Amino acid sequence: MKKRILALGIALLMFVGTVAGCSSNEPVETEGSGTQTVRKAALLLSGPANDQGWNAIAVAGLNALEEQYGVETAFMENVQVSDMEAAYNDYASQGYDLVIGHGFQFGEPAAKVSTSYPKQYFMATESNSKSANMSSYVMACEEGAYLMGMLAAMMSETGVVGVVGGFEQPSITKELEAFKVAAKEYNPDITVLSAYVNSFTDVTAGQSAATAMINQNADVLYHVANQAGTGVINAAAESGIYVMGNSYDQSSIAPSVLLCSTVYSMPNVILQAYADIEAGTFGDSVTNLGFKEGIVEIAFNEALLDAIGEDNVSKIEQAREDIVSGKIDVPLIETPSE
Repeated sequence: MKKRILALGIALLMFVGTVAGCSSNEPVETEGSGTQTVRKAALLLSGPANDQGWNAIAVAGLNALEEQYGVETAFMENVQVSDMEAAYNDYASQGYDLVIGHGFQFGEPAAKVSTSYPKQYFMATESNSKSANMSSYVMACEEGAYLMGMLAAMMSETGVVGVVGGFEQPSITKELEAFKVAAKEYNPDITVLSAYVNSFTDVTAGQSAATAMINQNADVLYHVANQAGTGVINAAAESGIYVMGNSYDQSSIAPSVLLCSTVYSMPNVILQAYADIEAGTFGDSVTNLGFKEGIVEIAFNEALLDAIGEDNVSKIEQAREDIVSGKIDVPLIETPSE
């Protein structure tokens, strides 16, 4: 089934075209250093690699690095918070030049371990941590969530919508809060339910949270819960209400009810980090990337475009353009509201 992912494919092709290099395992010349600095890269994931969402997009980014530059790659799934520092140490001690942690909670462990390996590079997504040889790359996920809140308010007939998050942490809270703001801006009388399930992998917990919202008359849901969000989608499908996906085009999970997904281009993010390393500009930085940079996008489910309505699709697309131009300033709220 064909899906519409706004500008994402073009942005990826344009970006790859600017940084593409040799795909052999021999040292390659680069604009920054003269030889390829990153020969081996490892990725740390908070959940399973095949979750059709948050972790899957990071694996796609790692694969892009391997395909474009011949970098030797490896990844570790289901890394718990208590094991993150050890996981960074493990790959660094094996001689991996770049070790990437995908998610906010990897930030502090990365910064700590980086001091022991000054000639290697460490990275975290959605974090504000940094050191001389460690950088964070933050996606403006709140921009996509804002559009999901707007769409939820458009599609709700009961005047009640809901959003389910994983852990209560800044990278997740910013999406829930942007969703709330947009829904309320579109319909000041709407009720927005929210909950955190304290897990990124517990599908049952996600389904229970969603079912509780459905029992309170919610008829459109969104999730920011990684694999646990699959439970939110399942609950919506079972009840026949609309839902929206996160991180990845998740319409194939529930094609009859999933309206749209936020999509994050981790290939672009990881290729950006690689380019920064080769240019000698990596380290001691937090880089923010959103709609404007082609990193955050949305993907409508083509099968439900008629249900959404051409006018509503146009409003969402116009809002996206207004975010890029600065006409709409999506708030960055990292503390849960009432």
